[in-house]
Amino acid sequence: MAMLQLDRLRSLGLRSFGLRPFGLGTGATIAAAALLAVAVTGAAFAQAERYELDALDRWKKVADVAPGSEEAQLLAARRALVDGEPARAQKLANAFLERYPLSRYRADALLVRGDSKRGSDEYEALFDYEEVCRRYAGSEVFVPALEREYEIATLYAKGLRRRFFGTFRIVDTSEDAQELLIRVQERMPGSDLGERACMTLSDYYFDRREMLMAAESYRIFIENYPRSPQVSKARLRLIYAYLAGFRGPEYDASGLLEARAKLRSLQAMQPGLAQQIGAESILVRIEESEAAKFLATASWYLEVDDPISAELFIRRLVQRHPRSIATIEALRIVPTFLAKLPKTILDDAPDYHALRKALLGIDWDAMPADPTATETAEEKQ
Repeated sequence: MAMLQLDRLRSLGLRSFGLRPFGLGTGATIAAAALLAVAVTGAAFAQAERYELDALDRWKKVADVAPGSEEAQLLAARRALVDGEPARAQKLANAFLERYPLSRYRADALLVRGDSKRGSDEYEALFDYEEVCRRYAGSEVFVPALEREYEIATLYAKGLRRRFFGTFRIVDTSEDAQELLIRVQERMPGSDLGERACMTLSDYYFDRREMLMAAESYRIFIENYPRSPQVSKARLRLIYAYLAGFRGPEYDASGLLEARAKLRSLQAMQPGLAQQIGAESILVRIEESEAAKFLATASWYLEVDDPISAELFIRRLVQRHPRSIATIEALRIVPTFLAKLPKTILDDAPDYHALRKALLGIDWDAMPADPTATETAEEKQ
């Protein structure tokens, strides 16, 4: 499941934003105005009335809605929802959908029915919202339905569980949260809603310590929303996710390399922020961890009796990280296997004699005491 979600996340990166422009247009304003007008006029009027905002933002009556028409029945369902009667609104929406399966107001009725279900069972409401998003992407209620999906996904990401057959909330919703947040990004790329969904999903992975997924999600956020006010947060958390993904010298160190590259990029683009988080000290830690990785690899080759490969990694260690603690430890053990190497290898090798003298301050034949053993002896005394 994690790899499938990772592939879907990667498919979101740097996609074209100009192919499917979605927005909350004047149609949604008209629908909202009609809903407000119905709530204000109440049942005293014999006919439903439709209002919209004019150029001066004033309510203007557009037309009367004939009683018994499709629009009047839909407005009745909306009125019930506004009046705090979700059960009645759901019955009216169900009746409308059964009576007019091909109505041009079907998407609106689905949204009303979903809203009426949401208070008691948000998971059931998702089926109506999803039908709107899948079948009526060009309708006026597409964006509101998608916003409701995002709101429910946010609740699931924060730990809200689903009801078990309408009873207790015991069903895990972590996969539902991820799926919904990815769908929002796929359906409205480049939008404010897509930006919020991307950050919510990234934070969800980060909080759950799923650092591979978090790093990929923050990377996508930086690529798709480079002008977002939250891009600095995404850059920092991307670095932290790479660092946290490094499990030790015995494991893959690619995350360290990525973190170092992102830190240096941060120093170039936002030097103040880099100084604030202590980028230089973090880089030192990364260098030490990378050096420890070289030493661990060399030690493993020594364990399997492959001194040639061990010397190769120690050579890389002393050349790339000459002042690291791992280099000092490597120079301490070099005399134990250097005599086993062929002359062709030794001719190209660094001057380990001079390095030991310079860094350890001892002759070649002298064996420095193991600091760990010294500390253990002192503790026993």
